[in-house]
Amino acid sequence: MKNNAITSKTEDFAKWYTDVVKAAKLADYTSVKGCIAIEPNGYAIWEKMQSILDKKFKELGHVNVQMPLLIPEGLLNKESELVEGFAPEVAWVTSGGSKVLDERLCIRPTSETLFCDYYASHVKSHRDLPMLYNQWCNVLRWEKETRPFLRSREFLWQEGHTIHATEEEAINETKRMMDVYVWFHHEILAIPSITGLKTEKEKFAGAEFTLTNEALMYNGVALQSGTSHYFGQKFSKAYDVKFTNKENKEEYVYQTSWGATTRMIGGLIMVHSDDYGLVLPPRIAPKQVVIIPIGNSEKVLELSKKYMEELNNANISAYIDDTLKSPGFKFAEAEVNGIPVRIEIGERDLENGTLMFVRRDTREKISVNIDNLDIVNYTSDLLETIQKDMYERAKKRRDELTFEAHSLEDFERIINSTPGFIKADWCGSEECELKLKEIKGIKSRCILENEKCLDGKCAVCGKDASKLVVWGIQY
Repeated sequence: MKNNAITSKTEDFAKWYTDVVKAAKLADYTSVKGCIAIEPNGYAIWEKMQSILDKKFKELGHVNVQMPLLIPEGLLNKESELVEGFAPEVAWVTSGGSKVLDERLCIRPTSETLFCDYYASHVKSHRDLPMLYNQWCNVLRWEKETRPFLRSREFLWQEGHTIHATEEEAINETKRMMDVYVWFHHEILAIPSITGLKTEKEKFAGAEFTLTNEALMYNGVALQSGTSHYFGQKFSKAYDVKFTNKENKEEYVYQTSWGATTRMIGGLIMVHSDDYGLVLPPRIAPKQVVIIPIGNSEKVLELSKKYMEELNNANISAYIDDTLKSPGFKFAEAEVNGIPVRIEIGERDLENGTLMFVRRDTREKISVNIDNLDIVNYTSDLLETIQKDMYERAKKRRDELTFEAHSLEDFERIINSTPGFIKADWCGSEECELKLKEIKGIKSRCILENEKCLDGKCAVCGKDASKLVVWGIQY
């Protein structure tokens, strides 16, 4: 039976999304306009994301640090492109207590300036390099239109900031961190994505180039899901970050930054969830299995506890819902919260030598014979099947919503009928890029570096084109 608290996503996708966020108790609105309260269920997903990514970062040699929340205006102004890029979104602190500050303090929208300021006084020699730093923190950007997780004024993220002795090393770092985001989306979040270069107009303010990971939501709207930036020596020259190289000559460092945010939780919802609530891929689900005993017989309770202990000992996160709620309420609660596997154990089932497994992704019920049941192996195999199936379904949906355009008319027809990723050749002109924006806000998502052009003619102006670009509307 459909959850009455959730609007059908085919009826009103935006309302459906908000309903799922609230019904699954992931987040709620607050008295601070544009900012959300991330509730325990939502924060548990973020903690799981943190633990997996943090482990990967550390395997690659990164260490965590913490920089200040506030940035002096003078420090921010040293890099003009960064200031210009973030000016509309910056919030300022102008007084401390009752005293007006001599210099305004910016609440960090990003931390390149703070890291540069730190590096300038801590790097002396090539022996100090590379410095591979990351911080988990909050930032503030004064967004005009907000939506839980997707765009909120304050959000949580990780931001990596690294400096290197050579251009080659820094470029390789930029690429390998994008590879991490792709791996995380494909293997952990079961979200297929595409990667490539941002155009000059869309790249990060102050970057030489930006790599982006782009995911497509169920409704055909794109979501930028992790970016990695190569700065070259632009920031190091602005902030005087020098080192003595092996030839004993002074040189500016080469710099990168890369980040992913709580918006990934929004991506999980919009790619996988349904009208019954949240659907989570097993590898990112904080709780993977719920065991629901039906009835109070000693045999049912003992078997429930035995299975829970065996699963947890095998690193499968399982719990027993032994609350006083009715079985039907427990089933619905597990469903709306996105628990990947539900195991129902009832007295009548045990008399028949069976128990019931229920997949959250398909809502399929599977009656399993208890005799010789290896609960760990069976559940592990089922979780892996769910993970794989969820990725394949999402990939099929993305492929169905990927189109080709050869003219402005094609763009208009596609975006007005079934939005999605639109592949089209592009001449490289910003004028053509802006022309497409007039059609429902279509923007370039990324330049596909390893794919050939469709026909070598710009879909906007008809001139020769050398770049194949993915376009779309975005969150």
